[in-house]
Amino acid sequence: MKDNMKELTIGTEAVLTYVTEESRTAQQMGSGSLAVLATPAVVALMEKAACMLLAPYLPDDMTTVGTKIAVEHLSATPVGAAVTVKAVLTAIEDRKYCFDVTAEDIGGLIARGQHERFLVKTERFLAKTYQKLEELSHA
Repeated sequence: MKDNMKELTIGTEAVLTYVTEESRTAQQMGSGSLAVLATPAVVALMEKAACMLLAPYLPDDMTTVGTKIAVEHLSATPVGAAVTVKAVLTAIEDRKYCFDVTAEDIGGLIARGQHERFLVKTERFLAKTYQKLEELSHA
């Protein structure tokens, strides 16, 4: 079992590259009417980069969940253009992990923001989440 969360340091970063597809445009995702990379897609890529950063450090029975994200989407990206997304760990507060996140395309910076994730026990989190359905069926 890996359990090296203590080895994780401020400044650790993860980078991913994504080529914009039609399925992730504002038009297709319902967040606008144009065939450009959708803001929700940018946010998802930022969360993915943060997850990639943390993954090698997580104990087998733990995961992280996104709890907060604030993003400025500054520039549109056309279908077919590559986007590079970076997450940089800026703070660790008990089970909370904070990141600066950015996204760039060939024209430069397209989005920036901050993101928070919390460390949770996978089974406990899912059990608590799905208990809502059981409570609903007894209501």
